[in-house]
Amino acid sequence: MIIGRKREIAELLEQYEQNRARLVAVYGRRRVGKTFLIDEALKGKITFRHAGLSPVDSQGKANNMKKQLKNFHLSLKRQGLKEGTCPTSWLDAFFLLERHLESQDDGSRQVVFFDEFPWMDTPRAGFLTAFESFWNGWACHRDNLMVIVCGSASSWIQDKLINNHGGLYGRLSHEIKLSPFTLQETEEFFKSKGIVISRYDIVQSYMILGGIPYYLDYFLKEYSFGQNIDRLFFGENPKLHDEFDRLFASIFSNPEEMKKIIRVLAQNRGGYTRSVIAQKAKIPESGYFSKSLEALIASDFIEKYIPFGAGRKDAHYRLIDPFCRFHLQFIAGDTLSDPYFWTNNVASPRLNTWRGFAFEDVCLRHIDAIKRALGIGGVISEQASWSIPADGNQEGSQLDLIIKRKDNVVNLCEMKFYSEEFAVTSAYRAQIAHRINLLVEQFPPKYVVHSTLVTTYGLRKNEYQDAFQQCITMDDLFR
Repeated sequence: MIIGRKREIAELLEQYEQNRARLVAVYGRRRVGKTFLIDEALKGKITFRHAGLSPVDSQGKANNMKKQLKNFHLSLKRQGLKEGTCPTSWLDAFFLLERHLESQDDGSRQVVFFDEFPWMDTPRAGFLTAFESFWNGWACHRDNLMVIVCGSASSWIQDKLINNHGGLYGRLSHEIKLSPFTLQETEEFFKSKGIVISRYDIVQSYMILGGIPYYLDYFLKEYSFGQNIDRLFFGENPKLHDEFDRLFASIFSNPEEMKKIIRVLAQNRGGYTRSVIAQKAKIPESGYFSKSLEALIASDFIEKYIPFGAGRKDAHYRLIDPFCRFHLQFIAGDTLSDPYFWTNNVASPRLNTWRGFAFEDVCLRHIDAIKRALGIGGVISEQASWSIPADGNQEGSQLDLIIKRKDNVVNLCEMKFYSEEFAVTSAYRAQIAHRINLLVEQFPPKYVVHSTLVTTYGLRKNEYQDAFQQCITMDDLFR
């Protein structure tokens, strides 16, 4: 059973039904379910499949071209190749694949699936040139052939295939970028496993695991939410304790530099400019550094955005991967050895503070659901964060979500994660009024500002509730 992914499945099947050669790329964050999607959508239809070896083996040694070629040859032999010695180049390897597919060809559709395709491109191997030769000289002329390349190194897929300016320019037939589950899909996933869990705890799971199916699959139905988190991160031999290092080592050729950037961005929720990141990470500002930032964006670890009222030169980069943020805050460098850290600290100020910020991230990842709840799904709008530094005359303010709409309304969104209805106090009402006044000064007179609350269980009725024009609940984020 596959949860969600209806659009992606339909797109894969549409490409399969074409009566001409197709080259399809599927990419996305590691552990997001790319291989499972292809296996389920094309079950029983794959003629040949091969997965590249991880860049490093279990001993930390690089898997070079020789090992990759041997692994490819073994895949051919396992799937019916009866001739040929182990190839010594990728040109020879793809020629063996051509021979194998020709021997299997009965006129029906043939599907070739290359999993972790970027891993096969080791230094000085001539891999991409050989693949160009395979596709341009043979595969693209076979109307019954569909080749699917898949990988977690999204920047490689984008640079080498999608935006290729060489022999593969314009050759890609279709691309699919697979995203993490939404809250709704996460709920469906838990139900499919027979796990009874509240929406409150589903949101908390999203704060930690970011809707990544591979991580969610570790949950056990006989355990509570807190017990599962302790088991995954803090207990004896925790399943995901070392996932942060594995994650970066498996995707990037420069994992330590990438982790430096992530650690810097974890220090400030609003992120930093390019120059500040380089300075704090002690990395030279160069083209190589720019490519590192682009690779992190392509792999959905960070995003680039322009704060409200700023120019393009003031573009910021911020960390958006919940798993990385949770790891760096609670796992990395933590000398505590409490195997029941979560259950023992569930109501602690440290976790409550983290929940407040993490809920804001969840809301930002479900901005479309917020717009639908506001009834503006069809209204052209843009969203951004906004920060006003304090000066001698006024207090500073940080607004994480402003939605500017074409119908001349600006939604000032406040996100609050509470275990009950949120009650507005007199002081908080004054704070909201102050923020509205600051915001009004930034827009032409035709705009009005609507204060909007996004919270778990709604707004408690009291004398200060009119601080908000609209209230969006946790349930709205699941729709």
